[in-house]
Amino acid sequence: MEKVQTGLVIEFYSNSCLVRTKDADISCIAIKDVVVGDIVKIEIIQDSKKIKGLILSREPRFSILEKKEVLKSKVVAANVTHVGILVTPEPKTSTDFIDKWVLTANLSNITPFIINNKIDLVQNEEYLTKLEIYKNLKIDFIDISAKSNQNLGQVSDYLKGKCVVFVGNSGAGKSTLTTSLTGKDIKTNVLYNNQGVHTTSISTLYEIDNDTKIIDSPGVRDLYITGWDDKDIIKGFSEIYAFSRYCKFNDCNHINNDGCHVTEKLINGEINQSRYNNFIKFRDREEDE
Repeated sequence: MEKVQTGLVIEFYSNSCLVRTKDADISCIAIKDVVVGDIVKIEIIQDSKKIKGLILSREPRFSILEKKEVLKSKVVAANVTHVGILVTPEPKTSTDFIDKWVLTANLSNITPFIINNKIDLVQNEEYLTKLEIYKNLKIDFIDISAKSNQNLGQVSDYLKGKCVVFVGNSGAGKSTLTTSLTGKDIKTNVLYNNQGVHTTSISTLYEIDNDTKIIDSPGVRDLYITGWDDKDIIKGFSEIYAFSRYCKFNDCNHINNDGCHVTEKLINGEINQSRYNNFIKFRDREEDE
């Protein structure tokens, strides 16, 4: 076995991690700022009991998924290509939740897509209208029922060659979907208020057929976005950002300025009211984190 190897971090604990190399999965002493999905160089350490590794360095990342707060940010996964946002009629998924994840993905060099889960349940007009907002943004959609295994083949096909993180509210079916796709039993605990389930586990990367990687991390349950710069927030709302470039003034606040192209498009229906409201709320820090 080569003394220095390159590997992929597939599990992360508080002060150690598991690195997959061409030879084996090796337990390593972690260094600062290493997360699941990172490519690292390790030095093999052979002791009397078992092979261990020491992380020497981390390779450059092409993307990071992080929770951004004003005073601190926390990276939860690296080298992610896609974020799958699970949307369900019950428990209800808010546009606030969806827009936070679309924003974060767009600003992180990650592609968002939406998984409409629980198609076996009744989807009323209000819910279908909510979905239409994001279909109009040309965000990729997949309709599934993770519980009854409907259309999971479409998810598998979509994920070929990608590294994905699934996100969703408690009870949205993230663990069920991950278990079905990976064949691994993702342990869940039922919440006492009967609102759904949540996963209690370490951060783990699963590699499945067709060069697909799925990262399951408890660190993505709560998303903070207050750390994004005010001027960057609008870039996370691609349709609003595109129209804003035609505003009369460069410092337009997109609320009550003369010559605002954004408010004009809002009035004529080319910008959705919900999307606009969330843009203003996120930008002006009116959200309750």
